[in-house]
Amino acid sequence: MSDSENKAISGSAQLSRRQFAQAIGAATILGSGMPQVMADQAVVGPKRTDSSETAVGRLFKSLKDDQRKILCFPFDHPLRSRIGNNWAITKPKISDLSKDQQALCVEIFKGLTSEEGYDRFTRQMEDDYDGFEGYHIAIFGEPDSDKPFEWVLSGRHDTLRADGNSVDGVAFGGPIFYGHAAAGNFNEDAQHTKNVWWYQGEMANKIFKTLDDKQQAAAMAPKGPADDARSIKLAGDKLPEIGLGIKSLDGQQKAMVQQLIDAGTRPFRKADVDELMSCVKDAGGVDAMRLTFYKEGDVGKDGVWDVWKLEGPAFSWYFHGSPHVHTWLNVAKKAEFDKSHG
Repeated sequence: MSDSENKAISGSAQLSRRQFAQAIGAATILGSGMPQVMADQAVVGPKRTDSSETAVGRLFKSLKDDQRKILCFPFDHPLRSRIGNNWAITKPKISDLSKDQQALCVEIFKGLTSEEGYDRFTRQMEDDYDGFEGYHIAIFGEPDSDKPFEWVLSGRHDTLRADGNSVDGVAFGGPIFYGHAAAGNFNEDAQHTKNVWWYQGEMANKIFKTLDDKQQAAAMAPKGPADDARSIKLAGDKLPEIGLGIKSLDGQQKAMVQQLIDAGTRPFRKADVDELMSCVKDAGGVDAMRLTFYKEGDVGKDGVWDVWKLEGPAFSWYFHGSPHVHTWLNVAKKAEFDKSHG
């Protein structure tokens, strides 16, 4: 598929106005149902006072009326839940903003990543979109108030979010996407030379190599799901019994699966990773997951599997490395939170 085809409770029993607003805001398109009321010290994940989130607030205040008409939407707008491999959430590019506003977008983006992740994303963006300035942003809700909000970045091979935990029980504030066509090559070689994300594929294949013949056969499937947002709809109790159940692996192999998840989260800020791991734990941990490798999409026909999926009841990570790397990731505490797509 081509890139263009996608689309702790405190000493007082009373809640502050901001805490109440955060709880109410948790019932969203990706976090539906009754909100959970928690004091700040009990919340795992990003906060409104984190660097990215405060920068979103400053960016929002800086926007002129004509900019707000184009870049800003109500929090419950359906556009907020969209994810794709190559799309513009709004028409203006970051380069169309003022220099101060561009700097705030850089501050938001950098705050969402680890040091390593910022370097990887920067290299990817240079290859795929002539740099960060070519990407697009939108702001949902009211980041300069106590109400829920979310900042979304989109463009070729990226859909990323900052929400200050406005969407409770959902990692990253919603599903994310990252990818790369290394050095501008749409059709990468079998080694995915210079691809900034292929190290994740290599780690998955190391797990495959530890499997015996029977396990390898169980882990294989002929064809993966479509390379689009539907592939990461959370399955819940309808998790398909394809691929290899992680529960059946030995301790060392299970540790390798956890290391794979660690590798996948390494590019991102600690607050988002902490929330993701909390979601994984609440949904049964790695024992509740299944790992599947797909024969179709084997670049170079070398038996190094370029397309694979790690999936649990409320965890869906689809790595589609053919003809270059597309990575879809959706994680929540419960599958019922996923009301966004599919």
